Amino acid sequence: MSTLIKLKNITKDYQNGNIITHVLKGISFEVNDGEFAAIMGSSGSGKSTLMYILGFLDKPTGGEYYFEERDTSKLDDDKLAEFRSEKVGFIFQAYNLLQRTSVLDNVLLPTTYLAKCNLKEAKNNAVELLKKVGLGHRLNHRPNQLSGGEQQRVAIVRALINNPRLVLADEPTGNLDSKSGEEIMEILQKLNKEGRTIIMVTHEQHTAECAKRIIHIKDGMVVGDNIVESQRIARDGEYKK
Repeated sequence: MSTLIKLKNITKDYQNGNIITHVLKGISFEVNDGEFAAIMGSSGSGKSTLMYILGFLDKPTGGEYYFEERDTSKLDDDKLAEFRSEKVGFIFQAYNLLQRTSVLDNVLLPTTYLAKCNLKEAKNNAVELLKKVGLGHRLNHRPNQLSGGEQQRVAIVRALINNPRLVLADEPTGNLDSKSGEEIMEILQKLNKEGRTIIMVTHEQHTAECAKRIIHIKDGMVVGDNIVESQRIARDGEYKK
């Protein structure tokens, strides 16, 4: 199994006047192709900041971030934006869907940032992916006509439309009821079984246990990194022994 991500002593500081806040304090770990890892920590632990760095939405203050064996610190802003569009799919807690745009067009939005895109192929792919998550009958609906769980499924398909190497999920069940949350975690587990690399940020233990590995973050540092011995199966809250 090849290494997709390698972090070496990643730090992140924010400065407000003379006050410097040290958010990340030397984060180091690796993630292999095909892993499903959860980054778990309480509010203020630095887990969301770390996700922004992993997804090229922010840059570290120090340390080294290798993606596909490339030192990303040597990439300019344009190349980082290209990496973000082509290599990473994002799933956010608040869905971040365009409310006046159809489900299908929401899914297709990331393709507009690609240098080359066959729109017909992308549309066919979007329709098939939406059918796969049970939304084939919702193509022309708008997000406000969908339940929270359905909106998050649209967000998952949007994250997959460019066939990214990495899927980042930030509290993907945070706005959902327990049943809808279970359905979303089931979809993520199926995607991982198909070979998708997924890193999920969460503060919930039962959600983290749906991953195969849990990286614990506290006060900007890794305080634990464990393989999940009995991965939680999302549907019906059962556990695989």
